Formats: sequence, structure tokens, C-alpha cells
Amino acid sequence: MAHFMNKKEDMVLEAIDAVVSSSGRTLLRLDGYPHIKVVTRKDWDRSKVALVSGGGSGHEPAHAGFVGRGMLTAAVCGDIFASPSVDAVLAGILAVTGPAGCLLIVKNYTGDRLNFGLAAERARAFGLKVEMVIVDDDIALPDLPQARGIAGTLFVHKIAGALAQRGEDLETIAEAARKVIAGTKSIGMSLSTCSVPGSPKEDRIPQGMAELGLGIHGEAGVEQVAFTHAREAMSAMVEKLETLMTEERYVVLLNNLGGTSILEMNVLLYELSQSRIGEKIEYIVGPAALMTSLDMHGFSISVYPASNEEIQLLDQPTPVAAWPGVCEIAPVETVSLPDGLTPITPLPSDHAATREFLIDCCKVLIAAEDDLNALDAKTGDGDTGSTLAGAARALIDAMDRLPLADHTQLYRAIGLELSQTMGGSSGVLLAIFFAATGDGASSGLPAREAFQAGLARMQEIGGARLGDRTMVDALAPALDALGDGIAAAAKAARDGANETALMLSAKAGRAAYISSKQLEGHIDPGAEAIARLFEHLQKRS
Repeated sequence: MAHFMNKKEDMVLEAIDAVVSSSGRTLLRLDGYPHIKVVTRKDWDRSKVALVSGGGSGHEPAHAGFVGRGMLTAAVCGDIFASPSVDAVLAGILAVTGPAGCLLIVKNYTGDRLNFGLAAERARAFGLKVEMVIVDDDIALPDLPQARGIAGTLFVHKIAGALAQRGEDLETIAEAARKVIAGTKSIGMSLSTCSVPGSPKEDRIPQGMAELGLGIHGEAGVEQVAFTHAREAMSAMVEKLETLMTEERYVVLLNNLGGTSILEMNVLLYELSQSRIGEKIEYIVGPAALMTSLDMHGFSISVYPASNEEIQLLDQPTPVAAWPGVCEIAPVETVSLPDGLTPITPLPSDHAATREFLIDCCKVLIAAEDDLNALDAKTGDGDTGSTLAGAARALIDAMDRLPLADHTQLYRAIGLELSQTMGGSSGVLLAIFFAATGDGASSGLPAREAFQAGLARMQEIGGARLGDRTMVDALAPALDALGDGIAAAAKAARDGANETALMLSAKAGRAAYISSKQLEGHIDPGAEAIARLFEHLQKRS
């Protein structure tokens, strides 16, 4: 897999320099490249307890991204997924430790424990007060003698950092850190492994599966589970956590492992709040990328039963940009729509034949979802099928609210429904089409002429014309031919849709931004949808 890098061996060095140079002059690094990679606070005066953490790179923003007032004093960075050396850790300790002493915060991996541990011994030989705590929050492998340290480490960084900033002594801070470690439980899940720069990607997680409990270096998890949607994924995570959550309230850290979109993370937060442990969650940190695993498409959950004082420490202001803060989880509040936007809907009425006809048309669009998405992916953003299918499902759900016995009002009601439920420009255009069709029908136009009036209004506002490579290329000829029967209309729609595959430029819609080479041979998805609708109407006639 390609990465934005120059040379693999320079990647971490260049990234650290970027962090320091863009810190607003708040950070420094020790002059020890390439073997000693240590980032420290610039404003540190050694009068308070220093906090030093670190480990392999590839977990950004951890660890250098959490150096700053109220959090870490120094971060010791190793190469990608590799522990820093004893000398590097010792350099970090010596650079920031004064009479108040130093607390080392170490994740429970053999290399980190050994290198930080030996560095601590050597620092003590220099007469420095050094304590070390080891974070082992991962619950994925309960039979493992030494549980791994993962994103729950951030609770320790923030609470210990706030105490150090307040001026507490080393013993108090170390004791508080150990309490947090003992109470923090974490677990991760991913749909893919990470991509290590310079190495081939390991594709051990098959399509349709998710791995539960994998480590932040891509280590295999406890099991692979079937994956279909976010609720199922969250349920598997909650099942592992809930038996350990014996307290009444918790703060949760929702961590992006690096390759999960913000949209997905918010969906996961929604599912977490609705889950079996949702009522116990009072505060949230994130969702955010805090301790990542390069580009892993996954997330982790860390839970801790924080006291009121610890919540205040988590909420203590810090200028560290990577720390998202802690927020109280609150119910969603809503307000009524402003006057003028609340729709005035006609009285519903039933008409069996019209109901059957509309539902039948909607089912055609729902069945075509994947095909239309595939077509749109070649010339657009791949969502035409989903947009039309979503609108069709919404229309089926709204069937009992529609004036099915009054077609004049029905056209307008369909337009109103589409304007509220169908996204993108196509939703607006079809809403205009049906609203104008209703206007035409109310003025006495027969059905075909009313639809043509709707098309004319849609073209007037949307700007699309025949030959512009849009749904108009199928809809306009179909309506023109409708006077000769549905078979003629279906043929005209299909011919019009097929012709869009020969059009090498588009003058409207997303395809207008695509090169002629990408357009050639691909039918416009909107035109294809119209053709399929008319072909289906021919079959049922």
C-alpha cells in the first residue's frame, strides 16, 4: 500500500519535527536524532513532578501529541511499533526531572516495560526520584498473564497530568495513576489490519467479518465475528465490557484507531449510548483519534468509573490540541420547525389500485439500488441507487398519509414527501417535478400533459436539457411517446437511456465534472432508473 512518505527510515523524524514546529513554540525536541527522539514542553521548569510516557510511533497523536501543560512533560518516541531505547528514555527523564521527581507511564508491552524500567533504574542511580506505572487496560484476552496497554492510557495521562499541574507530589500522583489503571477496561474492534509503511498489508480479516480485541500493533484479537452493521459491532463490544462494569456511572473514551471516518465514529457513539451499558455512561471523551494504529479501520472503547474529582481533572483545561475534552452525555433536545416550514398536508385517502401502483414502482427502485449505485460509481459518487431507494422506502412508509384517491393532491403530496426525505439535487428536482405536475393537473391538464408540465418546470429550474446526459434524456422521450401507449414510452425511455452511454460530455449533474474517457460506455444512472420504471410499467400493463 502506498503512503505519503519520503523514506521509511525518515518518516518518524520528519513527523516529529512537524509536530514541534507547528506547536506554536510550546514544544522542543532533544538534539539526539536519529536514535533519541524526545519531545518536551518548552515552558517546563522542573519545579513540579514530570510525566514521561512514550513507546513506538504509529499511534499518533499519542504520544508526542499529548505533551503540554496539564498532560505529559515529555514523550519518548520509538520507530514505528518499536519501543524507544533505554538511552532515549533516560534522556527524556534527565531532560525534565527536577527535585519533585518523575512518573513514567508505560503501556504493558515487553519492550516498553524493559526499556523504561531499566532507564528508571539508571535515573535513580543519578539520585532522581522516579516512579513507574504500567497500564494494562485491554480485556480482550482474559487468560493472558500480562494484559496489554491500549487507549485507556489516555485517562492516566490526563488525570495524572492535571494533578502534576496542580503541584501534587510524586507519591500522590503515582497512587492516583494506579487507581485509574486498576479501574480502566478497554477493548477494540476493527474491519481491517493496519498498513505498516514499507511492508505489505496483512489481509487476515475477510469481507463480512470484524476482529474483536486486536492490539494496537495489529496483533490478532480474541476472535473474528460476523459483521453487518454498527449495532451488531457495538453489541459484541458491550458484551465483553458489561460484566466488568459493576459501578453505577462511567466515563467512556471512544477512540478511532486511525482509519474510521468521523461519520462512522458518531454512529458508533450513538449505538454506544443506546446499548445495554448506555445508562451507565455519564461522560464521554471523543470520539476522536487518540491512540491509533496507523490506518486501522476500527475503534476501541475504554471505560472508567471516575469519581467527581477525577471528572474535574479530566475536564481541567489544557492547550493540548489532541485532547478532545470530556463532555457530559445528555439527551437529544429538539425544537419545533419554524413557522412556514411545518408542512400542511392534505387529508389522507385510500385507493387500492393507486396504492398498489405506487408501491410497485417503489419496489422497482429498491430492487435496482445496487445496480444504480454501481453505475453512478463510474461517473459520480456512487449513491444514486441508495438515494432513489431511500426515497422509495420513505414513500412506502408514508402511504397511509397520502391522498391516494385524489391524484391532483397526490402529485403535490409526493413532491412534498420527496423534498423532506430524498437527499441531493435529485430530491429537489423530483420534488419540483411532482409539485409542478400537481399544478398542471389542478388546472385541468390530462395526466401526460401534466407530467410534461412538471418536466418543463424541472428543466427550467435545474437547467438540464436533452443531450445533457441526465434522467431527462430518458424521461422526456418517454413522456412524448406515452400518447402511443406504454410500450412506446418504455422503448423511448430505454433508447434515451442507452444513448447517454455514447455522450462524452455532461452539462448537468455530477457527471459534468468527469472526463469524457470516464463517461464513455456508461449509462447515466438517473436515465437508467427512468428506463427501468417504464419497462416495468410495460410488463404490468
